Amino acid sequence: SFFFICIYAHIARGLYYGSYLYMETWNIGVVLLLLVMMTAFVGYVLPWGQMSFWGATVITNLLSAFPYVGNELVQWIWGGFSVDNATLTRFFAFHFLFPFVIAGVTILHLLFLHETGSNNPAGLNSDADKIAFHPYFSYKDLLGFAVMLLALT
Repeated sequence: SFFFICIYAHIARGLYYGSYLYMETWNIGVVLLLLVMMTAFVGYVLPWGQMSFWGATVITNLLSAFPYVGNELVQWIWGGFSVDNATLTRFFAFHFLFPFVIAGVTILHLLFLHETGSNNPAGLNSDADKIAFHPYFSYKDLLGFAVMLLALT
């Protein structure tokens, strides 16, 4: 989908500009990618057709490769010893809860990004051109939200 194309373009930009050097921000971004992929996967299973059933069976069985805890993890995700209605219920719950987790991790990702600063490939000092985010952009966004709210009601 277009959403994943944007994510991959964001990753490619980060690789090109060396953003991976900021390890905390990069690692949180990797966690975000995995969470988005998990959300898409559990959403793929929800129609509960043959493709969904076998996709859930194959992909969740990959987790059994983890030593010591793999089989128990698979059985916990399945809700039993095979993919059945309990699995569908759990995947629906995951599909509902993951976006809230993604929102929280996104905020954490942005906090780390603001802490380290965006990458500056040209190495230019742009402190003289900067203005504070709050109150200038906060009020601008609030005004834009109010205008859209009035226009759409």
